[in-house]
Amino acid sequence: MIGKLTGILSDKNPPQVVVDCGGVGYEVQVPMSTFYNLPATGERVSLLTHFVVREDAQILYGFGSQAERSAFRELVKISGVGPRTALSVLSGMAVGELAQAITLQEAGRLTKVPGIGKKTAERLLLELKGKLGADIGMPTGAGHEAQSDILQALLALGYNDKEAALALKALPADVGVSEGIKLALKALAR
Repeated sequence: MIGKLTGILSDKNPPQVVVDCGGVGYEVQVPMSTFYNLPATGERVSLLTHFVVREDAQILYGFGSQAERSAFRELVKISGVGPRTALSVLSGMAVGELAQAITLQEAGRLTKVPGIGKKTAERLLLELKGKLGADIGMPTGAGHEAQSDILQALLALGYNDKEAALALKALPADVGVSEGIKLALKALAR
């Protein structure tokens, strides 16, 4: 029903913002990834939205990018995952990180998000496989195995998800595991 809001950002109180559109203030729930990229209050803002109507409430969710809104919509389609949980997932990890976790079937990365237990993480991996994970263009077959092993090695060495993912992107697609780990460690040492 309401697909996009453009107006003046009149209030920021995480995870809620108020967007003034021609004198009407819309309360919008946003993930922290969107919240951190918002302009200062009093400035113009544009948010893609998802409108949820329940028996007891009408809630507007806002997103800074199409990818975030698409991921949110895929998440809320899953049985047992409501808008609040979907917002928590998108606040806890970027869409690219979520897609990578799904592609590599890494439940451990999802359980780091507050409110996501082991069973919910496994359900997310199962339901979103092929829907969200394919978006990041991870190689398949032997290349996928090597990329997954390199990522696991970097995480085991104490690098966080973002650092490991950035190092992985810089590697050639056909690199072997041991050579990939060496190259990734050199890149991370810079």
